[in-house]
Amino acid sequence: MAWTRPDGRKADQVRPIRFERKFTRFAAGSVLAHCGDTQVLCTVTVQPGVPKFLEGTGQGWLTAEYRMLPSATPQRQPREFMKLSGRTQEIQRLIGRSLRAALDLKVLGERTLMVDADVLQADAGTRTISITGGFVALSDAIQTLVEQGELERSPIRHQVAAISVGLLEQEAFLDLNYLEDVAADVDFNVVLNDQLNLIELQGTAEEGSYTRAQLNEMLDLAEKGIQALMEAQRQALRLGE
Repeated sequence: MAWTRPDGRKADQVRPIRFERKFTRFAAGSVLAHCGDTQVLCTVTVQPGVPKFLEGTGQGWLTAEYRMLPSATPQRQPREFMKLSGRTQEIQRLIGRSLRAALDLKVLGERTLMVDADVLQADAGTRTISITGGFVALSDAIQTLVEQGELERSPIRHQVAAISVGLLEQEAFLDLNYLEDVAADVDFNVVLNDQLNLIELQGTAEEGSYTRAQLNEMLDLAEKGIQALMEAQRQALRLGE
């Protein structure tokens, strides 16, 4: 039995995506990223200094924190305070790794970029939209540093975006929403740069296994989706030029 998408999208179609830039006042870069019914507030702040292992190297750093608001899901989720869940830790490390891959950290100098991804509403894909929206907020933060004379040039060397893809009823689908995510036999998160080189590939079969041909099909879909997301990123950033 073939899978019918709840929202009527084609198998290779991403959810509607948009970025509300400069959403908050005090962050160097801030974006409210919408992807279907998922909404993530991505902010970037600049802090002097770097972790001890980088002191004296002239190299900067980027790190990330991820949280989900209690009302982001149909049933209220308790806030995470001192003890973070394994899921939260894994996601924020993924966001940090992905966005560091966008930067020449030597050009950044000994300062730290702090990326905060706060999920306001979750309908799957929160980690991928945190990366995709985080890049837009990061671009604005870097532009702020250049305009203020803190940096001579931008350290951004690659555009970065991420998307989910999965198998439902043995067919590949792009950009899964919640109903698809929980039903998927295989679920992947793919992070690419603007050269379509892999930054990260996370995926597993929930039950059974999948073939190399199916993996290739999912990666082809992910490439197509990420190209669409990157075009949306570029359009959003051009609006402020």
